[in-house]
Amino acid sequence: MAFMIAQRAFLKLYLIKMVEDRRGYGYQMLDDLKAEFKPLGYTPPQSEIYRALHELVQEGILFRTKKLKGNDPSVDFQEIVLYHFTSDGKEKAALYRKQIKTDLDRCLGILHKAEHDNFGYTS
Repeated sequence: MAFMIAQRAFLKLYLIKMVEDRRGYGYQMLDDLKAEFKPLGYTPPQSEIYRALHELVQEGILFRTKKLKGNDPSVDFQEIVLYHFTSDGKEKAALYRKQIKTDLDRCLGILHKAEHDNFGYTS
């Protein structure tokens, strides 16, 4: 068992939520995550975002579709990849979340103990 939750597992949790909220395509998700975590001093690496998305596809949680970014195919040539749940993807995502929640709770306990033992307080 790992000491802390793996970065990719953490990112997959957020990517699943973004697909639930229909928040766009890979690069947009990357930008949104960077903005969300910037105040906390964390910048998710682009490579990890895309590896996490590929794993979610391989695990049968998500599937990909492609479309042109703009609405006019005569001038908009940039293709984007959108992510959607597979037919049983929501159920698989719920199971994944349950597993990650257990890991997060364990990690929080470790961090709170370290904070208390070394600084005499907990947040």
